[in-house]
Amino acid sequence: MTEQQILKALSNVQEPDLGKDIVTLNMVKDIHINGLEVGFTVVLTTPACPLKDMIGNACVNAIHLLVDKAAKVDVHFTANVSSNRVDSKQLLPKVRNIIAVVSGKGGVGKSTVAANLALSLAKGGASVGLMDADIYGPSVPIMFGVKGERPLMVTVDGKNMIAPLERYGIQLMSIGLLIDEKQAVVWRGPMVSTAIRQFVTDVYWGDLDYLIIDMPPGTGDIHLTLLQAVPVTGVVIVTTPQKVALADARKGIAMFSQAQLNVPVIGVVENMSYFIPAELPDHTYYIFGKDGGRHLAEEFDVPFLGQIPLVQSIREGGDQGIPAMMGDEALTRKAFMDFAGATVRSIAMRNAHVDSAKVAAALEKA
Repeated sequence: MTEQQILKALSNVQEPDLGKDIVTLNMVKDIHINGLEVGFTVVLTTPACPLKDMIGNACVNAIHLLVDKAAKVDVHFTANVSSNRVDSKQLLPKVRNIIAVVSGKGGVGKSTVAANLALSLAKGGASVGLMDADIYGPSVPIMFGVKGERPLMVTVDGKNMIAPLERYGIQLMSIGLLIDEKQAVVWRGPMVSTAIRQFVTDVYWGDLDYLIIDMPPGTGDIHLTLLQAVPVTGVVIVTTPQKVALADARKGIAMFSQAQLNVPVIGVVENMSYFIPAELPDHTYYIFGKDGGRHLAEEFDVPFLGQIPLVQSIREGGDQGIPAMMGDEALTRKAFMDFAGATVRSIAMRNAHVDSAKVAAALEKA
């Protein structure tokens, strides 16, 4: 076997989302051949890539079919997280992707979705931060069990900065970590905008693959301030299936499409989609309606990222400081992992400038 034979065989392996072969995309590195043994590394666009096994099996099959059926193939994986943030002078230059998690109204579980998205990405091997930008109703301290803790100061390049707390392998920052929990945040718009800017400029986030921003509900000053100050990769819209929530989610999508913002919509995720009683596992109840989030995504031709069930353990985990991704409920963990997988696929395709309709079609096919 020769390196040229290996590369020629692997040129038949497609990266499903980007629509090109892995050799053309320069994803194959470090080919080693020793008799019938061949090993190489495939560089993915994210360590949390849900297509890793599919790509690995395709590589093995290509070499067996086109080079030598007796070859012993060892495929290694690494990741070079894709990014569309190329200006090193911009804010947070070491953060490769910034994802704003938003909702048109309160009460749809946006903070729960943001927290478990961050944890799902971290479980996949990515370096992740979570910024709680919900100034008036910060929930991260409670959900992560860090209520009452205070961040420390560090000196970076001669400047004093706030060091985020670390919990469950991700970095955390929230206004709730800086003020007394019984104290109401009674601030006017300019004060809130200043606080949001400081969360970006005065917090040392360091080197991250993904920074998840838990935005406040609605469409207001905080959204405009942050999205105009920070080059956001895109937004994830959280909704529940019922018409009232969908009406507000539509306003959110419309806001991000306006010319002064023009922020890509990574996709729509539907929370509280269905309920399956533990004692009746074969029964599914659609308490708030069915497939509203899916229809909303189709209406705006944006990706549908998944459905999160209505499960008591999600609420209990958030109240106890143990998010659902750190719990024992298999159905819940799978739902969040599938959602996170769809999210990073959508981001990778966006960063590769794949058309929005093609992104939506690729995720729907999966």
